[in-house]
Amino acid sequence: MASKSSIAVDAQPAPLGWRALYCKEDWWAIWLGLGLILLAIALFPGNSAVLKQLAISPGGLKWTSLDQVFAHFGAKWDQYLLQFAVFAVLFGATARLIGFPLKHFLPGFTLLYLLSLIMFAASGWVNAGRYNLEPPLLGLLAGLVLANFMRLPAWMDAAFRVEYFVKLGIVLLGATFPIGLVLTAGPVAIGQATIISILTAGVIYLAGTRLFSIDKRLAAVLSTGGAVCGVSASMAISAAVGAKKEHLYTSVTLVVLWALIMVVALPFLSQWLGLSAGVAGAWIGTSEFADAAGFAAASTYGKMAGNEEVSIKAFTLMKVIGRDLWIGIWSLFWALLATLKWDSKETGVRPNVSEIWRRLPKFVIGFFLASIGMTAFTAGMSAADMAGTVKVDILQPLFALRGWAFLFSFLSIGLTTRFRDLKSVDWRPATAFSMGVVVNVVAGYVLSVLVFGEYWGRL
Repeated sequence: MASKSSIAVDAQPAPLGWRALYCKEDWWAIWLGLGLILLAIALFPGNSAVLKQLAISPGGLKWTSLDQVFAHFGAKWDQYLLQFAVFAVLFGATARLIGFPLKHFLPGFTLLYLLSLIMFAASGWVNAGRYNLEPPLLGLLAGLVLANFMRLPAWMDAAFRVEYFVKLGIVLLGATFPIGLVLTAGPVAIGQATIISILTAGVIYLAGTRLFSIDKRLAAVLSTGGAVCGVSASMAISAAVGAKKEHLYTSVTLVVLWALIMVVALPFLSQWLGLSAGVAGAWIGTSEFADAAGFAAASTYGKMAGNEEVSIKAFTLMKVIGRDLWIGIWSLFWALLATLKWDSKETGVRPNVSEIWRRLPKFVIGFFLASIGMTAFTAGMSAADMAGTVKVDILQPLFALRGWAFLFSFLSIGLTTRFRDLKSVDWRPATAFSMGVVVNVVAGYVLSVLVFGEYWGRL
């Protein structure tokens, strides 16, 4: 897919030296994400209401009539106005430092924020879960409709910072499950995620390069997009290997297409097979590509099976904790391979450490710093504290802010995807990626149901 606008990508040349610390989206995602986490810790436990106000959304209303939605906004309008002002200042100032004029960014971001409110409100409908109306998916679809049936000014793309928002979400993701939680997930979850990640990445990469002779950098992006967590993984590996923009667009297109198929298919397949909530959640966690889509599928089946909490817990262990941690591992692996082998072979120039550092997606560092920092902060706390005040006053507000960041990202993908500008995805990468999909689904079923079914069934 060779599109000029399907994803908002920086047009500015990469800043050199120390300027990168305040001129690159990667670094601002780290500074902003870690800053919010430190704010949450600093306000804990007595002043956490400040952070909760910043994280407010209408997504949890469970409304049955629009009057309830209007009443909510009527009662909370001042909180939403404050939230918008804080978001606009934070994102506007950093976007200006990255290189985008405020006169373009602020109007576009205002539209992005208002659309996000609508998406959250729609997801708060009492029957939303039955129809998979999760905010990120609603945002993606709404963005696609607006971008392709209305003529939005091209300058608005300055506000639709797909990579910036998703990288911020990933940093915040690190704080929502400390390293200690990874360890308590047990060898089954980590082991199953490792098997799936390596197997799927290997199949897509080898099929792409050996069977279909596609570019090895495209194959690397596709393999990790299918093996880990879709859009964010594709972005990370694209930077790590120096892939072309067309490679990233191809991977994102295939990820989004299959994620939309899976979010509908997996819950109904699980019901047809009569799987328990825990087993189905684990299978969805090994088969789905996007956190938002997978969460929607797990939530949907959990409600169908009468145990939403267990389904979501199994999905989280497999997808968010198990597979998503491989973003950092694959980023380092592909950056090393591309720098030490591919580039030196193609150019004849011996690589250096600085080039590896330049290629490494910096927001992955923020992800691990957030996870380690939260682990250190919660060390020694009791299980009751973790399940009570820490969860309510720190983790839930950060999770909500992460939801805002991901919704901004999915809306931005839709708003910058103009079908008239797109070329069809070549059948070779599409076939290689689809082979990985089959491996994900089949191997995920075998591991979740046949091999470790007893473990997931006990959750």
